[in-house]
Amino acid sequence: MTDKERENDLIEAAFAETDRRTGQVVNLTPNNNNTVQPVALMRLGLFVPTLKSTSHRKNNAISSMDVTSELKQLSIVKSEGYENIKITGARLDMDNDFKTWVGIIHAFAKHKVLDSKVTLPFVDFVKLCGIPSARSSQKLRDRLEASLARIATNTLQFSNKEGELYVTHLVQSAKYSVKNDTVEIQADPKIFELYQFDKKVLLQLRAINELARKESAQALYTYIESLPSDPAPISMSRLRARLNLTSRPITQNATVRRAMEQLKNIGYLEYSEVTRGKVVYFIIHNRNPKLKPASLPFSLADDMELDLVLDDIDDASDSTTQPGEMVMLSKAELKLLEKIRKARGK
Repeated sequence: MTDKERENDLIEAAFAETDRRTGQVVNLTPNNNNTVQPVALMRLGLFVPTLKSTSHRKNNAISSMDVTSELKQLSIVKSEGYENIKITGARLDMDNDFKTWVGIIHAFAKHKVLDSKVTLPFVDFVKLCGIPSARSSQKLRDRLEASLARIATNTLQFSNKEGELYVTHLVQSAKYSVKNDTVEIQADPKIFELYQFDKKVLLQLRAINELARKESAQALYTYIESLPSDPAPISMSRLRARLNLTSRPITQNATVRRAMEQLKNIGYLEYSEVTRGKVVYFIIHNRNPKLKPASLPFSLADDMELDLVLDDIDDASDSTTQPGEMVMLSKAELKLLEKIRKARGK
């Protein structure tokens, strides 16, 4: 087998997943309605809302985060003994950069890859980003060109105590040719395994499109959709961290609540908000990526009591309430419960 054949096999395996129930290998192929996204990238907060504050909203804003725990399973980490992994680069937003990243994922899945490089017409790349071809204006070209540049600036830095260092890019290089009207994307084969985590998400783009210009809701969607089935309650602080905002905590809390409500309004999410001690949690009842109502709506029992087991959650240490203590319903929850009871009585 030649090096190119091995490389193509590696890339093909990146979009495959084993069905645990049958043992069958299933190819996860991106299309206009969904895209394969590794769980780690979705939970990291790599793509976040645009900073609205004029004092923070800068085109050259740099973001840096420790991703050691999320990417420690990469073979390059194990073989080279790297102990620290960090991503540094331009802050990537949901409205432009995430769509561009979706296009990149689609390009590697749908077009021929040679030497870890894919080349395709600009118009095709626009379609893979989920943008109608009718919008292929010069302004759009400028936006995508800037977005490709921002993504390419993001570096992955691997290091260990011995001083060994390896630096690469999320995208090794990205080139837009005005003459040929093509887009060329070069990836580092050493980190193609990034797309081969045991757990992947077939991310539905329908919800992203429904949440146009609602970047906080888009970011929380990508995070919540990456969670396993029947996820543990999620703390407010964790969702704030996912959005990576710079405003006051009280303002960030309002942003989180508004985003969660927007996810509910489009038919994706059913949840409850509860408070345990001084910590606010969101309990996920149901997720509908296709935005279809659940066959059986979530209901509360007449004598419902919320007794949360939150001892295994990282943020539980912030709570002053003793483990196993009953959670009191908020006014909003009591109002919802009363509404359901009245509906049943009709």
